[in-house]
Order: sequence, then structure tokens, then C-alpha cells
Amino acid sequence: MSALILGLPSKGRLQDQVTQFLGEHGLKLKKASARGYRATIDSLPGIEVKLLSAADIASALDEGEIHLGVTGEDLLRETVAKFDSKIVLLQPLGFGRADVVVAVPNAWIDVSTMADLDDVCTAFHVRRHKRLRVATKYASLTRRYFAQHGLADYRIVESLGATEGAPAAGTAEAIVDITSTGATLTANELKVLDDGIILKSQAQLACALNAPWNVHALETAEKLIARTAPRDKARIAKILRAAIKR
Repeated sequence: MSALILGLPSKGRLQDQVTQFLGEHGLKLKKASARGYRATIDSLPGIEVKLLSAADIASALDEGEIHLGVTGEDLLRETVAKFDSKIVLLQPLGFGRADVVVAVPNAWIDVSTMADLDDVCTAFHVRRHKRLRVATKYASLTRRYFAQHGLADYRIVESLGATEGAPAAGTAEAIVDITSTGATLTANELKVLDDGIILKSQAQLACALNAPWNVHALETAEKLIARTAPRDKARIAKILRAAIKR
């Protein structure tokens, strides 16, 4: 009988929020050791908890190494290619909220939409014979969103540090980054384009369709859903079964 493998955040604010959320539903996490990366839920046997970084949870779901995981939707959609055929978002959890946005300098007073940014990209290319640089940690989301708006004259600069500082540092002209309150963007004299919200993200309970599902894992997943989403449990359990059997 194989256990259901559940990936949960191993550190930071998201771990605290997940731990609190589960506790409020009578699901107390018990770590194998103080520094361990394994845990159990005594009130719900049959679950093996792996404590991973939020990014590693997204990768583990992508690879089918875990059945379920809790991580940000932004990381899932950035990490997982062919998302709709591999991942099902079972339950938005109401915390870990942040938006993935396109932002430009406040000094660009005539630039307020993606169409305006397209014009700037074209002019930048014509005048400087270079492509406008967009700093981001979200290359896949950026490419898809820019393609939807017909932008081509730009290049992505991988951000390894504080993305919002790239325009002031002269390493990029625009950015795609994640923001919760907008305060950091404001502090760096940046503004979000009117139609520049790529994704309104939050923590999600997600299911990996290519994980090694069996009857026991499916039944345990349904019990977990029944505890954490009592109002929607029948609908979500039905979605889970349908998704795995497709």
C-alpha cells in the first residue's frame, strides 16, 4: 500500500501559513526531526510529507515525484511546461497572494499599456539597434504574455537578485516581477502597466497527473480534501478522480 506523497514548504512565511492552515483543520504536522525534511500528519494516516522549497515543490509536481503539493501558482505556471496536461489546481488556499506584473519607470509618462511598451520596444530597436531589456525571474510567463500582446523586439535578462532594482542599475529597461503591495515598485520609481498584470497568484493545493496514483493514494487525497475544503469537497474530489482517469 503506497502512501500519498504531499509536498509542503520547508521554510519561510509560506511554511508558517500552510502549518497554520492545516492546524485550523485539525491536521497537525509532526516533523521527523528538528532539521528533518520529512513529516507526518498523525490525524490522517497514509500521507508522507516531504518538506521542500516552494520552487522544488513546483518541480516535483512537474516530474510526478509527489502526488499533491502546496506552492504558489506563479511558480507552477513558470516551471511546468504543458501545464494543463500535467497539473490540476484543486484548491486555492487564500494566502501567499501576489501578482506577477510588467513594470516600467515612472519617467515613461507616455507608457501605460502593453501596446505602448510595444511601441517603445520597436523605437528602441530602430534607434539603438538593440532590443529593449526586460529583467525577470519569470522567463516563461514573460514570453507567453508578451507573445499574447504581439511584443517581439525585446530580450530577457535573467534576474539573479532584486529585480526591481534593474532599471536604476542600468541592467534592464523594464521588469516582470512579483508584488504583493506594490510598495517595493513604488520605492524604485516603477509603475505597473494598466494591462500589465500577468497573473494574480496565491498558494494552491495542486495535483500532479503523472504521479504514481493508486487507489490508496486517491482515497487519502480525497480524505485530505474533505478536511481542508468541506464546502467544496464533493466537487473537488470529483475533479480529482476525473483528472487522474483521463
